[in-house]
Amino acid sequence: MNQPSNPLLNQQQPQYGYQQQAPVIGIGEWIVTSIVLAIPIVNLIMALVWGFSSTTNPNKANFCKAWLIFVAIAFVLYILLIVFVLSAAGAAGAMQQP
Repeated sequence: MNQPSNPLLNQQQPQYGYQQQAPVIGIGEWIVTSIVLAIPIVNLIMALVWGFSSTTNPNKANFCKAWLIFVAIAFVLYILLIVFVLSAAGAAGAMQQP
């Protein structure tokens, strides 16, 4: 009669498969990653390498993929801004002609 009085305590916890966790990335490696991603041209190459390499830590790979998405969005917005400014300047110039 050593059973607990609460029947919820007798239920077994669900067994999940073993999930391997990625090692923690240290502060020094994040600093190096940030510095490399601040260098033009090199940043795109290294973000692609780190983001899609099978040997890269999954945390760093996901960060680089997110960084690439952010850069792509910023690039598209920049192009749209240039098109808007040039078309507005062209329209303003066309109105001033006699």
